[in-house]
Amino acid sequence: MTTNPIICAVDTTDVAQAKALAGQLSGGVGALKLGLEFFTANGAAGVREIASQHVPIFLDLKFHDIPNTVAGAIKATAGIDAFMMTVHTAGGSAMLRAAAGAADELAIATGKERPQIVGVTVLTSLDQQDMQSMGVGDTLNDQVKRLAELAQVSGLDGVVCSPHEIELLRRQCGEDFTLVVPGIRPAGSATGDQKRVLTPKEALQKSADYLVIGRPITEAADPAKAAREIWESLA
Repeated sequence: MTTNPIICAVDTTDVAQAKALAGQLSGGVGALKLGLEFFTANGAAGVREIASQHVPIFLDLKFHDIPNTVAGAIKATAGIDAFMMTVHTAGGSAMLRAAAGAADELAIATGKERPQIVGVTVLTSLDQQDMQSMGVGDTLNDQVKRLAELAQVSGLDGVVCSPHEIELLRRQCGEDFTLVVPGIRPAGSATGDQKRVLTPKEALQKSADYLVIGRPITEAADPAKAAREIWESLA
């Protein structure tokens, strides 16, 4: 993994388009995020095709199932070499522990670096009103804190959180707990379907480890230039 904290979210299901984007961004971002849409359309073979461009892969599939199934899914990524994967912290302690253990087993079986397993706390598309409609009586911040604590004690490497929970979780979980932060929008960018956003520099100043940025890079006329400008803005 490079020192570049930018993870570019690839939002296409087209392998050729994603591969071309990966080639443009190789060396310009820390990793590419491939999610459910891409994986459902193209499977592990499609992910390997993108990884061939020598860009680390963040496999964002948000596993959420019984412990054995999640562990099996993580071990099934052996041929993908993702540096990071996501699970839903709402899956509970047994599932999270199984996920962390599967990552250890995967590293032993492949002889490669262990993938980081990070837990999704509260999706950045949700706000307090959404939480109440789902029957969660606590404040959004309290729910995020509870799920992050569960992830940490269950052996996960970190969590995915909104920009507005970075400082909260850094105080609670310490410096060695990885914080992956979507909802990042350079100044002047549209917020889209995410309700809790910050600029890249603001998020990094709050001590985020990785910044997930999609359309401001992928929809730019020159994605490599857009990524470079964001990287330079963090200096």
